[in-house]
Amino acid sequence: MAKITAALIKQVREDTGAGMMDVKKALTEAEGDVARAKEIIRAKGIQAAGKREGRKAQEGTIASTVVDSANGQVGYAAELNSETDFVAKTPKFVEFADGILADAVKAEADDADAVLAAAAEDGTVKEAIEEAAALFGEHVKLGQYAKIEGPRVEVYAHKKSAEMPPSIVAMIATDEAGAAVAHEAALQISAMDPKWLTREDVPADIVESERRVATEKSLAEGKPEKIVPKIVEGRLNAFFKDNVLLEQQFVKDPSKTVGDLFKQAGGKALGFVRIEVGKGEED
Repeated sequence: MAKITAALIKQVREDTGAGMMDVKKALTEAEGDVARAKEIIRAKGIQAAGKREGRKAQEGTIASTVVDSANGQVGYAAELNSETDFVAKTPKFVEFADGILADAVKAEADDADAVLAAAAEDGTVKEAIEEAAALFGEHVKLGQYAKIEGPRVEVYAHKKSAEMPPSIVAMIATDEAGAAVAHEAALQISAMDPKWLTREDVPADIVESERRVATEKSLAEGKPEKIVPKIVEGRLNAFFKDNVLLEQQFVKDPSKTVGDLFKQAGGKALGFVRIEVGKGEED
């Protein structure tokens, strides 16, 4: 049995928001398996004890653009983080973020590491960001970065308030016919935060985890064993409807799904990405 360390308890508490004793019990039952402990916590319906401790919210902005390519279009989005929203909303910071994105586009960067290594006006993007700390008086860093390609790409940048820069960017790639409803789909992605395009895209281990949680939860609720499989399938379908873009109810017309929207347009969604300020991995 793995040793239940303070580091393991801290990790599960941060990820679930559950109390220390509940986390310790779950880890003990899971024999130190973090993923299994999270499943146990969810199956028992343990509520979050409060906001995650020791996690400082990141501020910043997201610069985004779409450029034409030989095969259609390419969408780019780059998050630039600051310590405060006071700095994030200044024109200079927004302009600096746009410059970082322009360097990424010029380099046709595929990931954040490639962005940092890209050439800037004087040196690399990494060096430019490091030097920006002196300009803004705060720690500045590159956060999440995304690139998406397709015949057509639609970008929607959401602002939480008029005076703030974009804090959520949704990008979706479609075929030519799908472009007719791409903007509506991008709004949906921004608002509802789907994780996958289709249920076939959901990793098998996640589906199995959800199945175990649903089974254990149903049994814990005292449901008759003979009807548990049917209940589990219903809960799995609810999971897909919450997390799969094409199965989500269309927010502007709940009588149809986002998949229905594309069918009516005679087009297809090929892929999407969503970036939200402060939601990337912590340093």
